[in-house]
Amino acid sequence: MSQRINLDGVEYETSSLTDNGKSILVSLQEASARLQELQNLQAIFTRAKRSYIDELKREIIKGKSGVDIAALFD
Repeated sequence: MSQRINLDGVEYETSSLTDNGKSILVSLQEASARLQELQNLQAIFTRAKRSYIDELKREIIKGKSGVDIAALFD
C-alpha cells in the first residue's frame, strides 16, 4: 500500500513523486516534526513562566503581609 500526502485538501500518492519531490517531502516532514517539538517547548516554557509568576506573587504577598500563602495549602 503506497503512502499518500494531503496538500491543501488534495491527496497525492508519494510513489508518484520524483526523487527531488521525495527529497522535498522528507524535508517537509522534518520541518513539521521540528515545528511540533518547538511548539511543545513553548508550552513547557509558558507553563514554567506562569509558575514563576505565581511564586513571585506569593513571595510579594508574604513580604507585605507576613503570611506564607503556600503554607496554607500544604
